Order: sequence, then C-alpha cells, then structure tokens
Amino acid sequence: MTPQGARNSAMALPRGRLAENVLYFVRVLRAAGLPVGPAKVIDAIAAVEAVGVANKTDFREALAAVLISRYEQMPLFEQAFDLFWRNPKLLEKMVASMLPRVLGRTGEEDVPPDLPARLAQAMLPPKAPEARPDMDDEVDLDAALTFSSREILQKKDFATMTADELAQVKAMLARLKLPLPERPLRRTRPAAHGARIDLRATLRGMTGAAGAVAPLAWRARTRRAPPLVVLCDISGSMDRYARMLLHFLHAITNDGDRVHTLVFGTRLTNITRHLAHRDVDVALARVTSSVDDWAGGTRIGACLAEFNHRWSRRLLAQNAVVLLISDGLDAEAGEGLAFEVERLAKSCARLIWLNPLLRYAGFEARPAGIRAILPYVDDFLPVHNISSLRDISGALDPRRARTVRRPLPAAAARS
Repeated sequence: MTPQGARNSAMALPRGRLAENVLYFVRVLRAAGLPVGPAKVIDAIAAVEAVGVANKTDFREALAAVLISRYEQMPLFEQAFDLFWRNPKLLEKMVASMLPRVLGRTGEEDVPPDLPARLAQAMLPPKAPEARPDMDDEVDLDAALTFSSREILQKKDFATMTADELAQVKAMLARLKLPLPERPLRRTRPAAHGARIDLRATLRGMTGAAGAVAPLAWRARTRRAPPLVVLCDISGSMDRYARMLLHFLHAITNDGDRVHTLVFGTRLTNITRHLAHRDVDVALARVTSSVDDWAGGTRIGACLAEFNHRWSRRLLAQNAVVLLISDGLDAEAGEGLAFEVERLAKSCARLIWLNPLLRYAGFEARPAGIRAILPYVDDFLPVHNISSLRDISGALDPRRARTVRRPLPAAAARS
C-alpha cells in the first residue's frame, strides 16, 4: 500500500469522541480565562491528528504548542490538562478544594492544592437556565427606592460581606488603579520649550546651519512617578481585610513599575515577586505558601525595625511613598515603635496610614501602638471598603498640603 493510501485509510477511520473532547477542553480553557477562540479548536484537532494519542507527552505538548501563547499561561494549562484528561490525584484535590476545610489528625488545617479557583469553576457543569416569566404577564417595577448593587458594594465593609459579594468585590478590586502623580527629577530631556537652554544642541544646530541664525534648543526636567512601598499587616485582627487588600495590591503591582509590597505579622516578608505574576490566583497562592505567620500575632515595632535596617535604603529612594496598612494593635504594647515609625517617616516623602478601625465614628487612639504611630504619619485614612481605597488617590497628590497631625483625644492622653 502506498503512503498516500495509508493516510487516506487512516483518515477514514472513526475518530470516536476525541474531537468532541478536544472541543470541550478548549471551552474549559476559555472559561478559565485563556484567550482561545474557535480557530484554536481546529488547530488543536489537527495537532492531535499529527502526533496521535499513543504518547501522552506528545499529546500534551501538541496541545500546548497550539493553545498556549504566553509563558504565564502554562501553569493553568497544565493543571487543566491533568484534571480534564483524568488524572485521579489532581481530580481528587480539586474536589477537596471545593469542600470546607477540616482539621487533620495533627490538628493542623489541610492546605488546599495550588489550583486557581476559576479553573475549578470552569470544570463545573453549566447551571440550568432559569425559567422566564410569561411575556403576556405585565410586571410593573417601582425603581424609585432601589439602588445599584455596585454602588452598595463600594460602601459596604469587607468584614460584613457574603461569599457572593466578596467574589464580586474581588473582580472590582482587580480593575482598580492607584495613579501616582509624577514628580520632577534632576535629569533633563530635550523639549520644545523650557527654562534651560541646551547649549550643545544649539551649537550643533548652528554648525549645521552654515553660519545662519539657528533657533535655540531647550531642555526640561524629566517627570516620573515615585516608588510606592506597601507595608501590610496580616495579623489575626487584620486577616479578613488583608485577604481582600491583596487583590488590590496585585492590581497596582501589575499596573505600576516600582511598587514594592511587604507583609508583616511577627516577621517581615517581601512578596513583591509573587504579586508580579499576572494570574491573581497563582500570585495569591504563592503568597500564602511563602508567608508563615499569617493570621498570627503582631510585632509592629520589630518588623518596622527590620524594614528600616534591611530594606529602607534600597526601596525608599527618589521620594518614595509608603502605605502602612495596619490597625495598630501591637502585641508588644508599642515597645520601640515610636522610634521606628519616626525613622520611617524621615526616610520617605510621605507616610500614609490606612487603618480599618477608622470606620467607627467613635474611634479613639487608646491602644499604645496607635498612640505611638499617629504623631508621625502624614495622612490617617480608613481602609474597609472600595470607596475608602478610591480616596487614597487624593492623599497621594503632591499639591495637597500635609495633613495636620491628628491630636490625641483627652481620654487617650490620660490613659
């Protein structure tokens, strides 16, 4: 038999349900967020026909070569491939990750696998369509006293949200941006107008003009956004807020070029590289695995001392702005905290303290940690919902005058 006849007979063989499975696998990837369209389905089927299904490694690499266009998409593709093509171990892990966590024999909480939540959601069967009301029945709605759910979520406290509301807010946090106002630098650049004459460019233009009068060349100062350093408290009292704020920090880290994030509880951990990953699920999973003191105690003074000693010089250059996210509840009763906060305030251009306790109208600076930090901050703002996160942009404006130091209440001064 000739090679052409062998190929025609092979193509005439029934394919079974392989093409349908490849089609459904591409749909799962699309539901998980990968940019795969209908054309990718045709290419994937052609690639499978070329390599066959006898070797699983060749089958995987053929699909990856067609469906993956960026390196960041590879972890999600590998997990989806192992789950969809029936890897029993990962399939059990995915099902276990969707169940409530329980304590093991050792008393420790079982850690879920490093699987994106959207992948688990994409593997679920589609919901049954809801029954539509009869079009003949007229329904009158009075929207005079109704409000947009989006507007309500922007002002609702993170700690009082349900699971569905938290899922909606996470999507809103992913789209938030924190524009840092640009500031002038010492370096200059060529410009059409400016306050300084570019003598070298002017002489070069006169030489090329062969003695004729040449226009003056000007230079202007370069403008660039300052670095942003975030120090986020992940202690037990800040657990619910810290988990939501990590979505916000992931968004601003991928939006800016000089954003550094460090978390602290009883020790200081730099998570900037983890948050730089484009996939928010993978980034937060890496943060969780790298932090050992999550939802534990608080040693604000010791952690700020470590930051001032190890990270201050390399991160707080060029008029950096520092966001301190903490409730100020220190387990060491503010021992040595005032000295470290004063040193931090002198090392940066602006120190902004975001405290979720400010959501209460009757807030008073009674704890020792709050009284130690408060005299050295430039702005003291609440952080408990999306609306409060949007207000941070106003505090970053360099044209805004520094906030007057908030005086201590009389009751706190006497305590």
